[in-house]
Amino acid sequence: MEINNIGIIGAGQMGLGIAHVCAGSGNNVMLVDIDGGALEKATAIIDQNLSRLVSRGKISEKNKKDTLARVSTNTHFSSLKNCDLVIEAATENEDIKKAIFAQICPILKDDAILSTNTSSISITRLAAQTDRPERFMGIHFMNPAPLMELVELIRGITTDPDVFESIRDFTSKLGKTAVSSEDFPAFIVNRILLPMINEAVYTLYEGVGTVAAIDTALKLGAHHPMGPLELADFIGLDTCLSVMQVLHEGLADTKYRPCPLLVKYVEAGWLGRKTGKGFYDYEGDTPIPTR
Repeated sequence: MEINNIGIIGAGQMGLGIAHVCAGSGNNVMLVDIDGGALEKATAIIDQNLSRLVSRGKISEKNKKDTLARVSTNTHFSSLKNCDLVIEAATENEDIKKAIFAQICPILKDDAILSTNTSSISITRLAAQTDRPERFMGIHFMNPAPLMELVELIRGITTDPDVFESIRDFTSKLGKTAVSSEDFPAFIVNRILLPMINEAVYTLYEGVGTVAAIDTALKLGAHHPMGPLELADFIGLDTCLSVMQVLHEGLADTKYRPCPLLVKYVEAGWLGRKTGKGFYDYEGDTPIPTR
């Protein structure tokens, strides 16, 4: 199956990044969000990111204009009716995702492939809520999508092998490296990464080290490009908590219990960079640790 017209649901950090990648590889993209303001913000960020690539000599001004021309936006799901592939990149909340699938399935072409960018939720369970479980799978881009080379591909029990191969070919054309993961909670990357972040929060919670000490220790002692708490802020503390809850509930092992301090920060609305405060305060020119 040829995949040329891509629908992306959700104009947040992941959705706009996926739109950038798909349009930059020559695909027509329809970016959909119920919030028109989010769509305006997303297109502005894509423009800024492309301009940065132009200034670094990575792409030409013509490449930038062509990429932007291939991105359309809409607040209505009906705009997805001609898409060959739809990638849902909404909030990491199973009920929200199921509600979206219920609305868009009657709109999509019969042969359209439906996918989710979920970082942790069961693909088989989500597929069962659609009218096309055999044409449903997980396509998990890493954040930020334009820069990260990896895409996790996750088959549900019912995913057609030909659909999987079509998506593998598609991700290759995007210039990404695909790895196949079985449909277990949090898949590969987040199964390993999020417990490390959660342990870093426990280390802070128990007073073993400060935010600055923990991040400096991992950056200089393990050559991590970002400290775990800095990375948590970048991902979003609500997303980190959601993944840990999926791991804890899905694998029934106490080692995945979310740290109470992570829960407290989310309850306070301190979600990281996107809210201006998390383990760091981002109001000034330089992020300041909050603990």
